[in-house]
Amino acid sequence: MVSPLRRIIHVDMDAFYASVEQRDSPELKGKPVAVGGRPEGRGVVAAASYEARTFGVHSAMPMVRALKLCPQLNVVKPDFKKYRTISQLVFELFCEVTPLVEPLSLDEAYLDVTTNAWGETLATPVARRLKRQIRKRTGLTASAGVAPNKFLAKVASGWRKPDGLTVIPQQRVETFLHELPIDALWGVGPKTAAKLRRSGIEKLVDVRGIDDAMLRHLVGKQAKCLKRLAYGQDDRPVTPNRTAKSYGSERTYPEDLLDTEVIRSELDQMVKNVAGCLQRKSLYARTVTVKVRYSDFTTVTRSRSDPVPIRNSSTLIDRVVALADKTQIGERPVRLLGVSVRNLSNSDLPADKRGPLLWYLDR
Repeated sequence: MVSPLRRIIHVDMDAFYASVEQRDSPELKGKPVAVGGRPEGRGVVAAASYEARTFGVHSAMPMVRALKLCPQLNVVKPDFKKYRTISQLVFELFCEVTPLVEPLSLDEAYLDVTTNAWGETLATPVARRLKRQIRKRTGLTASAGVAPNKFLAKVASGWRKPDGLTVIPQQRVETFLHELPIDALWGVGPKTAAKLRRSGIEKLVDVRGIDDAMLRHLVGKQAKCLKRLAYGQDDRPVTPNRTAKSYGSERTYPEDLLDTEVIRSELDQMVKNVAGCLQRKSLYARTVTVKVRYSDFTTVTRSRSDPVPIRNSSTLIDRVVALADKTQIGERPVRLLGVSVRNLSNSDLPADKRGPLLWYLDR
């Protein structure tokens, strides 16, 4: 059973980057806006206004494609310093209400308001007040979902966007679950959803009736988690100040790269970025991954895990170069390069020489 004692709010700013640009440039209000890179530079949409979304424009879409769907699209270069400043204002407000704030990104978070500084016994008045205060402090709107757990709260926040508020009290959980399509489940993307639908699973609650072995066959290791979510069960606490499970650096290039020296220089800079991040966080990594996307959009990754964690850039670059040598770099034009590390710990000792590792969750 879902615990009736927890009062969780998921707050999600509406089309955050695009809304900021529309706020700061009145001529963009009411018009389709995409924040991202220029199409001639192989830019990608980082955020799309709701006006742009009606044309099918969405985040992660190549800007060239976005402009074909919406020729009147206003393309704006992102200003992440500005977005971070506004995000800080919003999160300061969250922390005035409760110390149990779990950031998911610059523009969304979970709040556990079971106990809160405003003295409210119910979460709905807190959510309404948060939305009003966000608009007052930033001039922007946010959508909120209120529910007994994180899964339901996140689904609810997207139910009536923009500027929405959806409340799922304990007594309405079962009714709400019956309204949700299979896509509402975490980890169910378009391909998995299509596979499930071919097996007759259209609604989230349909997962309840499928044999466990068959569900494992369809979705693998996610089966147990999906079955719990189909019953609305999610006991995860709201965890403040979560740290990333991995760190990485990648870049898409305006022109394909073929020169191995240029590629080596790019990888070297990415390693410096990743190593600097590990240093600042006092972390070490056991696994290093190189990502390469060729000009035909074929993407390959090469990884190496070692028993002894590392974080210095010279050792990292040696491992990255060795991994890059296992790709077709220098033979095929390269569109994108990336370097990332995972299996993080707070010690450089091998696993069998130290106490329990401090593992980190996805941000």
